Amino acid sequence: MNKPAFMITKDLIAQHNLTDDEYKKIIEILGREPNLTELGMFSVMWSEHCSYKSSRVHLKKLPTTGPRVVQGPGENAGVVDIGDGLCVVFKMESHNHPSFIEPYQGAATGVGGILRDVFTMGARPIALLDSLRFGGLDTPKNRHLMKGIVAGIAGYGNCMGVPTVGGEIVFNDIYSLNPLVNVFCLGIARKDKIFLGTAAGVGNPVIYFGSKTGRDGIHGATMASDSFDDESEQKRPTVQVGDPFQEKLLLEACLELMAGDLLVGIQDMGAAGLTSSSCEMASRAGNGMELDLTHVPRREPGMTPYELMLSESQERMLMVAKAGKEDACIAICRKWDLDVAVVGTVTGDGILRVKDQGKVVAEIPAKSLADDGPRYERPYQPPEYQDMLTNLNYDLLPDVKDANAVLLSLLESPTIASKRWVYQQYDHMVRTNTMVRPGSDAAVVRIKGTNKAVAMTVDCNSRYCMLHPYEGARIAVAEAARNLACSGAEPIGLTDCLNFGNPERPEIMWQFVLAVEGIKDACERLAVPVVSGNVSFYNETNGLSIYPTPMLGMVGLIEQADQTMTQWFKQDGDEIILLGATREDLGGSEYLKIIHAREQGSPPLLNMDAEKALHECVLALVRHGLVQSAHDCSDGGLAVTLAESCFSGQDRKLGAVVRLASGRIRKDAVLFGESQSRVVLSAKPSHRQAILDQAKSLGVPAEVIGSVTGARLTISLGDATMLDVPVPTLHDRWALSIERTLNQE
Repeated sequence: MNKPAFMITKDLIAQHNLTDDEYKKIIEILGREPNLTELGMFSVMWSEHCSYKSSRVHLKKLPTTGPRVVQGPGENAGVVDIGDGLCVVFKMESHNHPSFIEPYQGAATGVGGILRDVFTMGARPIALLDSLRFGGLDTPKNRHLMKGIVAGIAGYGNCMGVPTVGGEIVFNDIYSLNPLVNVFCLGIARKDKIFLGTAAGVGNPVIYFGSKTGRDGIHGATMASDSFDDESEQKRPTVQVGDPFQEKLLLEACLELMAGDLLVGIQDMGAAGLTSSSCEMASRAGNGMELDLTHVPRREPGMTPYELMLSESQERMLMVAKAGKEDACIAICRKWDLDVAVVGTVTGDGILRVKDQGKVVAEIPAKSLADDGPRYERPYQPPEYQDMLTNLNYDLLPDVKDANAVLLSLLESPTIASKRWVYQQYDHMVRTNTMVRPGSDAAVVRIKGTNKAVAMTVDCNSRYCMLHPYEGARIAVAEAARNLACSGAEPIGLTDCLNFGNPERPEIMWQFVLAVEGIKDACERLAVPVVSGNVSFYNETNGLSIYPTPMLGMVGLIEQADQTMTQWFKQDGDEIILLGATREDLGGSEYLKIIHAREQGSPPLLNMDAEKALHECVLALVRHGLVQSAHDCSDGGLAVTLAESCFSGQDRKLGAVVRLASGRIRKDAVLFGESQSRVVLSAKPSHRQAILDQAKSLGVPAEVIGSVTGARLTISLGDATMLDVPVPTLHDRWALSIERTLNQE
């Protein structure tokens, strides 16, 4: 390599988000100053987004192995064995920063990226979930963001023919300047046909295929590794533009390539584009790679090596073919009308060498880019105000007087209200595998050709995590597993998407470290391995950070698809049974936020032994056909859970009469507190004793609290009727809230 033709200045280094120490390390690696192309390649690969330089030391603590785990973290997606020679392949990714700048394309390309992560492993995607965070819908900007992001997810997923079968959405003003867009994808693959991103075999050809390379998305990874300010919307050119119809062709071409004996390895070009796919594939194999940019298909004339290596144009893949199989690979790609070209070869010297027009324009050890970036153990400590958040004197809060009004207010809170406006835009029935549609505790999809089904859910209560990151993260794991149990599924794996503020601030790093510890401890206790994941830092604007949001996607297996359960009541005369204990757990509740305008208190107590016993109990009851419905008790407490059970999943709305014992606990805590490890069941009276006996054998508190009857929801505490509302009234508040708000302009 010759010396760079221009001076690398401190300003240029800073523009590439590299510190002085990081730049010195680059010089040590190369033994010289980098040129501009090399500087850009190091910049994207050593960004927080690609290198996990602030988080990797902590992520190593997570449990990642188990009897079903085929592939854990480190590849494009996790792989878990479900028997019959099949695996589920799944992962969750964030596209937060691009979605704030350009809502439609930011969200759409987030869907496209996670789909490629799954099908590059050899799996056909069969389901999407999304987890979204928005600011309050009382401002035009937040309504604009929500409409654009939802449309982007719908537009891309629908065109791809992959159903979006569920998810969750939370609204809080803390997300007004930093909405979160986390997308989960699950696919099915044969266990003997899993493909990895590896460049093995010196001399094997490296083939580019998919869309042409343009100037869109350059420095997207770097942008995703920085905080926002008032000028952030000017970063729109760093947002990629997606084409779902091209991705559909890419998907089918990949699966056809994988069906033959053609490939050594394959990887999509996501963050950092051609740079990341080439250096990561080479590094995994302990090899090098030589690329010739002259052959890269391009959309625009005059593109420089810097632009070609850093472009994040969508719908592009890199494969390493077996020597002599190039023509077969090219023929398949052309059959699917894709651009395709042999752009390089695998080398044995460990160097990523990039040429353009016969000249070497970059020469870097592949491992230095992919694996040897900086690793930081950043300082962390709780913020000074943390104790003020958790210390709340409930004696100063008036107890509930009009429970009817409170329940109606909670049901029309956008976080609890029906998300029908959202999932009406998604084709959640395409491919006809969807068994449980959006609106129950978990989505369930049938595995065709077997008796099995898989359930999936995404969960996180960000307010709990703000109040106590460790406990909030534990609760997120527990609730995800509880949702699966209520659907009849046994958890088999988890993917995480960890959304936080600036890790250079000790209080943010404290939130992250405690949240990871919470996930670790809960997953170990419930024996759920973490098989894939993503970290999104710098979710803040002008120094104001989001709440810590460690979003979790959990997958469960239902061995007999006909044993799937849903959350809504089924018929008059069934008895209602509450599993679990109710405590005075008001801290961090939706009730405190909506009714008392407080986001304070300690999160609910979680006893993991009790939680595990509850899951075992619910699964046994579902598998033995003893229950008609099962619904996790969470946001809004018992009253909201009962209301949702009355109307959430069917045209027919059923009422309920519930009698609860009065005691020393505050009335609002009984009705609206969010005590953990609780499930509301409905069952035929003839099954009552068997249910109570099963619960008793596992040490799970259980009591019959009422019956399904009439057309009103009536709840009494002792002899006093606390709540009595027609179910259609409850339903209307819940069903139309978001739609009314979005249409108010």
